[in-house]
Amino acid sequence: MPSDCLFCKIIAREIPAEIVYEDDGTLAFLDIHPINPGHTLIIPKRHSDSFAVTPPEDVAAVMRAAQTLSPAILKAVGADAFNFTANNGRAAGQLVFHTHFHFMPRFAADGYKMWHGPEGDHHLSDVAAKIRAALA
Repeated sequence: MPSDCLFCKIIAREIPAEIVYEDDGTLAFLDIHPINPGHTLIIPKRHSDSFAVTPPEDVAAVMRAAQTLSPAILKAVGADAFNFTANNGRAAGQLVFHTHFHFMPRFAADGYKMWHGPEGDHHLSDVAAKIRAALA
């Protein structure tokens, strides 16, 4: 556990959090800056700085926890939809460098909109070719 990792400190119970779920591999707690009631962070207990370097078994554990939690969170806050996402890296808005996923309950009138890129030629076939090449 890195000594300066906020989420590792929450796992170790060194700092308080409103924990809503825990199993052998994951911990889930309410975000202290929620976009809506029930905004929950789901994290693997084993430290990894970002999703890109998280062991697959830890990612799978988080996904299982999210599936367990989702109906309970939606019922508890009266939401009928949610966003589930991870910010990976500073440019994407990651602030705490311990892999974590945001479960954000959504309401029809909450005012939050999904982002859309500009219309136009995005060279999709060129980008797709580069991705396929990078996988090889």
